[in-house]
Amino acid sequence: MSYHMHLRAVPAEEVPQDFEGLTTFMGTAWDALAEERAAGIATAVEKDFGLIDDFYATAAGGPDTAGGAYGLIVFGGEVVRHPEEERPPFAVLSPEGTTDAAAFLDGIAFDAFWDGAGTTFRAPFARWEEADVKKIFELHHRDLRAFYRGAADRRHAVVKAFRY
Repeated sequence: MSYHMHLRAVPAEEVPQDFEGLTTFMGTAWDALAEERAAGIATAVEKDFGLIDDFYATAAGGPDTAGGAYGLIVFGGEVVRHPEEERPPFAVLSPEGTTDAAAFLDGIAFDAFWDGAGTTFRAPFARWEEADVKKIFELHHRDLRAFYRGAADRRHAVVKAFRY
């Protein structure tokens, strides 16, 4: 079984306002992920998105640092839930939140941030070569930084879908 965090940049005025509209919008975007990723308006993270959130939180020193901006990257935004069913929610990050997320990611010196995450964060990966784990997180970081920077430069909102 696979699970993903799917991010799609979109002008704020074009963001669907309800769960069903977001479902349709993000379903269409998912079907076009390869093309939209190449255009710089979408990205996705398979499996690791919770760990990425933990990484940014740990390395940033917790919610009181950087204005909590690290929390915008993965789970940040206004949560939109299905009105009746237990389904994964969407999150919609405003253009201002997108700009804050991009600034946070732009300000990271990855090697120093990796060191700042510390051994407690890296402990679950003890059986893996640290260089391999670091490379995975660095690739995710570069992808997210480029995506958020592009979205911020266009003053777009970011819609997040979580697929389980």
